Amino acid sequence: MTDRLRWVLDTNVLISRLLAPGGAAAEAADRALSSGILLVSEATLNELITVLDRPKFSPYISVADRREFIRLLGGVSRFVEVLRPVRACRDPDDDKFLDVALAGEAQAIITGDKDLLALDPFHGIRIVTPIAFLDWG
Repeated sequence: MTDRLRWVLDTNVLISRLLAPGGAAAEAADRALSSGILLVSEATLNELITVLDRPKFSPYISVADRREFIRLLGGVSRFVEVLRPVRACRDPDDDKFLDVALAGEAQAIITGDKDLLALDPFHGIRIVTPIAFLDWG
């Protein structure tokens, strides 16, 4: 597909990037973006939009800033079409991250989700926490 490294960031990592810009998830997201390409699919992007639309985030970040985050993310990520969805995770809602990683030939999924982490490695794709990703490179 490309010579550049390809990464999938789980929704929880992206939200942590937005809400805690000084944290490990933010550092991992920034390093992933500076070292390669962020892969997204329609399903992963839709989940992020839906989650960020929740009123519980209003005390922490404005709706306008959340929308700007989505817009900027769209500009720095590569959309991957998923042609063959998998059913592998004990939480079926997390399969969408495996789908985009497989379809986009990602090197890793960066996540804090225990259901995804339990699958590491998945068809040669590493599944790591933000801290493990930072230690990796």
